[in-house]
Amino acid sequence: MRDLDITEVARRSGVPASTLRFYEEKGLIASIGRRGLRRLFEPGVLERLALIALGRAAGFSLEEIALMFAPDGRPRIDRQLLVAKAEQLDRTIRELSAMRDGLRHAAACRAPSHMECPNFRRLLRAAASGAMGPRRKRG
Repeated sequence: MRDLDITEVARRSGVPASTLRFYEEKGLIASIGRRGLRRLFEPGVLERLALIALGRAAGFSLEEIALMFAPDGRPRIDRQLLVAKAEQLDRTIRELSAMRDGLRHAAACRAPSHMECPNFRRLLRAAASGAMGPRRKRG
């Protein structure tokens, strides 16, 4: 397959050209030259962009994704990092499931007011303690 200009990479990958330029700036992808004013990429950039998209969908930061590539550009995925991310996702799923269940209960609760509902009060205490919702960074 021939080299692809940035417009073709954007069309095939669904990644906007501005994001491709940003990824290049961050060292996630590399152009191999120019055709006129347009950057050129090797066809393998499409697979690399797919791996980046998969990493982003799994919740990895761009910095974490960058570490998943060897200097020669081949994938070098740390399995322990994958296990840690899977465990983090399990925690998030449990928290979101509890929140979903609490919201469904609050919507159907027959108590005169939500503040009189023991389940809703338990949900409030959990939220106040930081047990649900986004984690607060310490320090």
